[in-house]
Order: sequence, then C-alpha cells, then structure tokens
Amino acid sequence: MIGPARFTAYVGFSRSLLRKLGLESEAPEGMVELPQFQVDQLEDRYSEGDVLLHIAADDPVVLAHGTRSLVRDSMPFASVRWVQSGFAHTPGMVPGGMTHRNMMGQVDGTANPAIDTDDFDSVVWIDSGPKWIQGGTLLVFRRIAMQLDGWDQLGVPAKEEVIGRTLDNGAPLTGVREEDIPDLAARHPNGLLVIPDFAHIRRAAPQAEGERIFRRPFSYENGFSETGSLDVGLLWTAYQRDIRTQFIPIQERLDQLDLLNQWTVPIGSAVFAIPGGVQPGEVIGEALFS
Repeated sequence: MIGPARFTAYVGFSRSLLRKLGLESEAPEGMVELPQFQVDQLEDRYSEGDVLLHIAADDPVVLAHGTRSLVRDSMPFASVRWVQSGFAHTPGMVPGGMTHRNMMGQVDGTANPAIDTDDFDSVVWIDSGPKWIQGGTLLVFRRIAMQLDGWDQLGVPAKEEVIGRTLDNGAPLTGVREEDIPDLAARHPNGLLVIPDFAHIRRAAPQAEGERIFRRPFSYENGFSETGSLDVGLLWTAYQRDIRTQFIPIQERLDQLDLLNQWTVPIGSAVFAIPGGVQPGEVIGEALFS
C-alpha cells in the first residue's frame, strides 16, 4: 500500500459550458473571455474546453491512477479535449523557501501573495455574486512554449536584463534577495534604468490597486525534435477574483513591450471558474445546477 502523495483534484467550468446549459447568467461578473493578444499563436488542441480537471500529486504512480479513475468516471457524459502534463520541483529540492525555477532557469512565482493570509484571500477568493462561486476563484490557463535554442545563446547579463532579476538567486537587479522589492526608479550613473523598460518584472508590476494574481506555474517537456530542439515550456496558471481588473491589464502591458516575448509564445489558453469548496455529502457546484 502506498500513501496519498498529497493527491489533489479540483474542477472548473467554462463560459462555453454555461452557455450550453443555458446558465450564462450565472457566470461571475469577473469571468470574461480573453482578448486576442499580439503574442498569441494559439492552437485549438491546447485551448478552451467545457470542464477542467486539475489533478496533482507528488508521486507519478498515484497521479496516474487518480487521473485514470477520474477520466474513466467522466466518460459517460464527457470526452477528453486535451491533456497537458506538467511538473515542478520534487519536494525538498528548492532550498530556503526559494521559488521554483522554470525551464529557462529563472525563478518563477516571486512576489506571490502568501497562502492563508488576508492578502491571499483578497487576491484570489470570490466573496460575492452567484452562490456557487462564492469561496471559489477564477483561473486563467496559458500554455507557453519556450524557444530555448535562442535563449541559450544569450549571456547571463542579457538574460538578467530581460527578466529584471539575477539568475543565481532571483533577486531584482536593484536588490540582493529574491524577496527584495524592485526599485523601478533606480538608474545607472549613465542615466539608464537599472531595470529596463522592456524587463519582464517592470511590465508585470502593478500599476493600479488590485492588479495582482496568484501564479502557479508548471513546466512541460515533450522530448527532442530531429534537429535537437526541445519542445519545452510552461503550463502557467493564474488565480484571481476578477480577470478584467487583474490578469488582463498585466497581460496587455506584457503584450506591448516585454522582451521575453522574443523567446516565449502562448500556444494554449483557457478560462475556468473554480467553484467554492464542499462539505462531505455535497456536490461540487451544486448551487449552480440545482
């Protein structure tokens, strides 16, 4: 017998499902379809869908068994549109609480609101609107392909300017520790900004109250091509109360002038509403369907 390996699963519903069921009036106010961004090269095989099953575990055997069971049990009323497998660091591999690294070698998820805090609650959990979504959240999913062949040709200083953080410990270019707050006004003696206009962290920095999200990224890797290029990237998820005022303004700035766009391409995209939690004997989203 093996342990549960921190197995978790949750369900999300899209606007397309609500439309099909005649329940679009039950959509949370902040649940909107994303605009077409300039950087997008979206592929149908990685996008959209009616129902999301997000399944995770520390052990691949536990994960595979749990995934098979949930998919099998859904077959009487659903079919698989896409499956996207991702991974993060093995527990214990990231020292001293440092944020995990993506396949570009950069820390990914710095400055997230801390779980189980009032700050996290204000960013993530919905406390108004239709009953079924109260205590739940909105998820933006993006599959982002990384062009590592070109990225790997850059030197360390160039990579650090693209992101606005150091490679060794993820500190902002104006700080010494990952958790240091970036000084976006700092300049070199020659007058140039220490964190350039095109740096990813400058473009993603909040410009209005509430422009924050909780990011939970996973990496993916699908092997090598015949030329030796690696099919690799990020399964990027962002949780928030209102997509209109949280994710979209941030992504619009990244879309306009984020130099990282030269080496990353969004190829999948979807939006789901994650219902509030349930007690034993209750049904997920029961208030939506009753």
